[in-house]
Amino acid sequence: MLAENSSSTAHPAAIERERAYLLRYARLQLRNPAQAEDAVQETLLAALEGAARFSGKSSLRTWLTGILKHKIIDHLRRAGREQPLTGIDDDRSEAEAVDALFARDCHWREFPAQWGNPDAALEDSRFWAAFELCAQRLPARTARVFMMREIMDMTTEEICKELDITATNCWVMLHRARLTLRECLELQWFGKSEK
Repeated sequence: MLAENSSSTAHPAAIERERAYLLRYARLQLRNPAQAEDAVQETLLAALEGAARFSGKSSLRTWLTGILKHKIIDHLRRAGREQPLTGIDDDRSEAEAVDALFARDCHWREFPAQWGNPDAALEDSRFWAAFELCAQRLPARTARVFMMREIMDMTTEEICKELDITATNCWVMLHRARLTLRECLELQWFGKSEK
């Protein structure tokens, strides 16, 4: 992909070129521009200090994203110790939004639309812009659990430990996040019109 993959170190200019991507990624995870900027700065500093350890076995972006994931996890751990998660009001409004997707008989009010080729969408930067928009609409607590599980590949046990929640609560939040994201992506990306 990039020429720096052929060498055993990452060039500072190549590292800096990935800054915009890393910042978008961090903003999606942390939902706070200042905290995202801090995480990216820490990532770039760690990458520059450890450039000699970059072996070129993966792309530079993959290597930097791995460093950033660790910085974000560290931030979430600190934040979890320093302040409680958002209150029950987020849960109530989120539960009401999910309930609105289903009829009284527990069937979909409207069956989910066909998504065509989802793998092709993953290669399109416009899809990721729509995904970011939808993820930002999730309640903070639900978004945090979803990102920890689906983006950072943390286990349910790790998430529960970090956020001091039960496994059942984690699964409920993941289910709600997936339903909400599905509905939003149908409107924002897959072109389903509102009725």
